[in-house]
Amino acid sequence: MPTPQPLTIVVAINPSASFGKSRTVGPTVVARLRAAGHTVTALEEPTFARLVEVATRAIAQKPDALVVVGGDGMVSLGVNLLATTTLPLGIIPSGTGNDMARGLGIPIGDTGAAIDVLLAAIARPSRAIDAGRIRHTDDATGEPRTTWFASVLSAGFDAIVNERANTLRRPRGKSRYLVALAIELARLRPIRYRLVLDGAETVTDAALIAVGNNRSIGGGMRVTPDAVIDDGLFDVLVVTPLSRMAFVRVFPRVFAGTHLTDRRVTVHRAKTVRIEADSVAAYADGERVSLLPVDVEIVPGALHVLMP
Repeated sequence: MPTPQPLTIVVAINPSASFGKSRTVGPTVVARLRAAGHTVTALEEPTFARLVEVATRAIAQKPDALVVVGGDGMVSLGVNLLATTTLPLGIIPSGTGNDMARGLGIPIGDTGAAIDVLLAAIARPSRAIDAGRIRHTDDATGEPRTTWFASVLSAGFDAIVNERANTLRRPRGKSRYLVALAIELARLRPIRYRLVLDGAETVTDAALIAVGNNRSIGGGMRVTPDAVIDDGLFDVLVVTPLSRMAFVRVFPRVFAGTHLTDRRVTVHRAKTVRIEADSVAAYADGERVSLLPVDVEIVPGALHVLMP
């Protein structure tokens, strides 16, 4: 599907995609783009940290687009490289979560269809969507940092489960999250938060707080199902403390987004959010940010994407 004008495109491929069923996705993307007449720089590095370094240098050469191949971790890489620029981000989902691709309407589980969408999108103007800017403190250095996200920031039970999942070597994929969920459910306890939404402060006990620009996390859990990626507002989900049995009843409803009808679940809309709590980490787009506190603000139109 050739486009009217050949472009210069950087393709960053998840280092872990060199193994398993995803190992052919990156080369297929590169081959299809080149067959369409584009000039492609393929980035394949042994570690994620090295990939970030090489991709940063490649972006400095001002290509026409950056395409990431992988899951939400690769989306996070792209968002943090491109936020506040006009360089568009393309996504070929091949990870375990793929929530940003899901929110943008990019086909999941069908590489050929996702590439077809990418090739068509490259021929059109990109779409500007909102992104979240997080100001926080680096856990290792104590220095102030800024991190960007496009999907959801979570700080509560789901983040605790993520922390646990990252310590497990087995099983792989979504099953690891479910094992971590079972472990942490046995330790479920309320968290005391200080939450500031657009300057209005609340101190509350909660099980979970999520700040959504997009609808889902964790491979389709629709925590903020009504979030809109370009409305200039976050959907801030607050779940009050739940017993283990209540959690087990409510949790399955997250996949359908029907948990919002539960009286213990509330959603607020805000442009700025501050979250404070002791010994709780924040995760954004599935990646660890830091321990709380974090200050989050929506930046309208901060990210350009290639989408259907």
